[in-house]
Amino acid sequence: MHARSKHSTRSDRPLVARVWHGATPASQGDAYAAYLEETGVKDCRGTPGNRGVQVLRRTMGGETHFLFISFWESMGAIRSFAGVDVDQARYYPEDRKYLLALEPTVSHYEVVER
Repeated sequence: MHARSKHSTRSDRPLVARVWHGATPASQGDAYAAYLEETGVKDCRGTPGNRGVQVLRRTMGGETHFLFISFWESMGAIRSFAGVDVDQARYYPEDRKYLLALEPTVSHYEVVER
């Protein structure tokens, strides 16, 4: 086991990543990315305990896939954003207009290295 240096990027506080996946028709990718910025990204960043958001995008064939990764200081902070059932995906009114399916759940991961 290695001793931690004073310059380590690790924090003594755990960080939790909340990961959601969604897919749109490729023709809707740009519009959905803009909508996602105005809804989920803004809401996450505006929730106390949020430590950042990353949105990854990949077009394969006729579909554009999105991975939405938000970082949180605790599961309690995630509850402030997502509600009591933190594993349930949170959707916005126009998501049905863009998404091929509404995946019911998200995944949570402990961030080991940052």
